[in-house]
Amino acid sequence: MNHRRLGRTGLAVSEVIFGGGWVGGILIHRDDDTKRAAIRRALDAGINFIDTAPSYGDGRSEEALGWLLAEIEETPYLSTKVRLDLGRLDDLVGQIEASIEASLTRLRRDSVDLLQLHNPIGAATTDSVIGIDRVIGAGGVADCLDRLRERGLTRFIGITALGDTASLCRVVDSGRFDTAQVYYNLLNPSAGQAMPTAWSGHDFNGLIAACRARDVGVMNIRVFAAGVLATDARTGREVMITDATEVGEEARRARAVFDALGDAYGTRAQTALRFALANGDIDCVVLGLAELDHLEQAIAAAGMGSLPRAALERLDGLYGSDFGRL
Repeated sequence: MNHRRLGRTGLAVSEVIFGGGWVGGILIHRDDDTKRAAIRRALDAGINFIDTAPSYGDGRSEEALGWLLAEIEETPYLSTKVRLDLGRLDDLVGQIEASIEASLTRLRRDSVDLLQLHNPIGAATTDSVIGIDRVIGAGGVADCLDRLRERGLTRFIGITALGDTASLCRVVDSGRFDTAQVYYNLLNPSAGQAMPTAWSGHDFNGLIAACRARDVGVMNIRVFAAGVLATDARTGREVMITDATEVGEEARRARAVFDALGDAYGTRAQTALRFALANGDIDCVVLGLAELDHLEQAIAAAGMGSLPRAALERLDGLYGSDFGRL
């Protein structure tokens, strides 16, 4: 497993990290022996970072990691998150402190390496996004997280970079955060490149460039587009987290991709992962897993290396035709 520098944190992290989320759900939906085997295999393969959140299975992901990590000698890097109730921002400090304390109890840890704001960010607070002023303004989220860092509850702080792109870039440019979890996959690579007029989707243009300018670590999320890229089998957990995105249209685009690329670059999941690894501005890919075989495929894909230039050029052609629609 290759390792990359996670921005200004200076951490050397495996280019694939273990995602403990709901969509893959191996830490939530599978039996204890499978969970144990997944963690053991990941560590043996060189994966040295695990990402979770209190919202993943209503705390079950964190709880599983609490006993799983207690069984092993290794101490992988560990990140979790805080999702705020936007109707109670008058108690911002209380919410954040209660969230991290509950997370640490479930994780059986005194601290985490990275604590991230998990709410989408926008120009102003609504019922679905937190306003930029409440994130980087005086007494906002960044100030609160800094105080937790001073108390030794986390080493670094970050954001999940969802919401309004201009607002996200402003937050990154503020220099207040060490990392950003960035939406990027071969159906929507807009965070890392300008997209042609025919392409449609949630446009994150300029986000990775903003991260690089401030040396903010880039953690790639949704590399499988909620599983649509990895398989045609549906689980019911294919939750879309970006605007202008729905499962049926994502599935159409995925079919167009693999009609064009075939199986020359591995399985569908391996091709999708190798696409992300081809971007040198991405520091690591947060990989959600449902089965042990998914982990084996990911380990093998990392060994195969990045997608070659010819494949990337073929994908650029698909973006120009809206995946064959035009």
